[in-house]
Amino acid sequence: MERAISEGSQPDVQSVALKAFGRIAEAWSLTGTEAAALVDMSESTWKRARRPGYAGTLTRDQMLRLSGLVGLYKSLDLFFSAPVATQWVKSANRGPEFDGRRPLDAMIAGGLPKILRVRAYVDAIRGGA
Repeated sequence: MERAISEGSQPDVQSVALKAFGRIAEAWSLTGTEAAALVDMSESTWKRARRPGYAGTLTRDQMLRLSGLVGLYKSLDLFFSAPVATQWVKSANRGPEFDGRRPLDAMIAGGLPKILRVRAYVDAIRGGA
């Protein structure tokens, strides 16, 4: 089992990350199942985590997933205009990271490593690399 984030971490960071991703999940029109899978938790835990005052502790993996997804959202917002920025994760993509799948499906299947690669991919196209 993944270790929880260090005791020295502030619960506020976790709360802010969950709140930010909750807004992203809404903007991307994710189902509860999709949002929970991206964050690597059960759907019932995701529902509890969205509520203010969530007492659970996120693992380091979950915090890194949230960080990667927030960064991806920001990159998409900077690179694409609306509504493409919010529809991109649910659109089939022939890019090298996706093999014709939706980025959402690729990230769910590939977990944290794929989330980070997708973020790097979007950062690279945004930067012209």
